[in-house]
Amino acid sequence: MKRLTRPLAMLGLAMGVALGAAADDASERSQHGILHRISQDDIARVDGRLREALAARGMRLMTVVDHAGNAAGVDLELPETRTFVFGNPAVGTPMMQCRGSLALDLPQKMLLRETAEGTRIEWNDPRYLARRHDLEACELPLGKVAGALSGIAEAAAGP
Repeated sequence: MKRLTRPLAMLGLAMGVALGAAADDASERSQHGILHRISQDDIARVDGRLREALAARGMRLMTVVDHAGNAAGVDLELPETRTFVFGNPAVGTPMMQCRGSLALDLPQKMLLRETAEGTRIEWNDPRYLARRHDLEACELPLGKVAGALSGIAEAAAGP
C-alpha cells in the first residue's frame, strides 16, 4: 500500500485530525477528495450490500437517485449509476452547526457506477469536506466518520 504524501499528512496533522489506515490506503485516495473501492460484483449485489451496511450501522437511507433511469427518460444512455443519500443526524447536525455551508455536502452520499473495472463505489473524504468548509476550529469526529464510510464501502464491495 502506498502512503499519503507528506503534504497531505502534514495538512491532516495541522488540522488536528488523526489520519487512520483507511485514509492511507492508496486505492481510496484521490487528489479531489473522492475515495473509492472497486467490486467485481454486479451493481445489484453491491447495491444490496450497501443497503445492508447502512442499516447495520444505523444510517438513515433518504433516497437513491437512479441516474441511468433518469437518462433513459430523456432518450440518453448512461451505465448503471446510482447515488445513495444517507446519514446520521446525530453526527451531521453538529458538523452543520459548526459551519452551515456543510449542508451543501450533507447528508452523505455514496455513488455506485458500472465501469470497465467493475462496480465502482465512490464517496467524499470527510477530511476534504473539512478543508472545503473550513472546519479546523470545530471539534468533529472526522476520523470516526472517515472510518465509518470506509467500512460501509468495504462491506458493499464484498469479499
